[in-house]
Amino acid sequence: CQQLSRSPLVPGSAPRPVPKASDRDTSPGACLEPSSCARLEEIENQLDSDDRELIGDFSKAHLLLTVEGKDPALKYISPGTLAALLTGHFSSCIESSIVVDCRYPYEYEGGHVKGAVNLPLQWDVEKFLLEEPIVAQDGSKRVIIIFHCEFSMERGPKMCKFLRERDRSCHEYPQLHYPELYVLKGGYREFFSQFPGHCEPRGYRPMGHPAFKEELRKFRGQSR
Repeated sequence: CQQLSRSPLVPGSAPRPVPKASDRDTSPGACLEPSSCARLEEIENQLDSDDRELIGDFSKAHLLLTVEGKDPALKYISPGTLAALLTGHFSSCIESSIVVDCRYPYEYEGGHVKGAVNLPLQWDVEKFLLEEPIVAQDGSKRVIIIFHCEFSMERGPKMCKFLRERDRSCHEYPQLHYPELYVLKGGYREFFSQFPGHCEPRGYRPMGHPAFKEELRKFRGQSR
């Protein structure tokens, strides 16, 4: 278990984001040399490209290798990357990593990623992550959060977006408590199929399990 510290939920000053090409002076005569204009345009294009790979507060690039996912607005990681994270491959850069399992409790109890926290409802996420936000004691290290559900097609991505929206609302843009968020591609089902040794208990209970119809109905109602 990694040591966590928490800070009050208060806004603070934010660094100025890198200006886009549209924000700069493009009036006639602003650039006299064609070669200089071409070079400036090249630099601006590179900055715009880099911005898309920066974490939410634009302070640095994403640490984990990302893969293509369903929602282009989110950053996805593979089950292999999560397994590497769990075995300490990024310990020199990450102080705290929180795996948020957005499945319903009966799914979580049937098998989950070791160390994952079960936060199936929005108020669970607000209480656990925003009432007393988790911050790194070592300013050179990161706090990252990985969301998932059964397949990471709906509940996990939605909860990831919810946290980012609520986090934004608490700060002056672009400052965030949690600038580095990921979604586990393929969800728990894919992770369990590849790395059952990183799950406890070593099992997989699907959302539609016939023995838990009443629990499913109850939690679907609470999620609306």
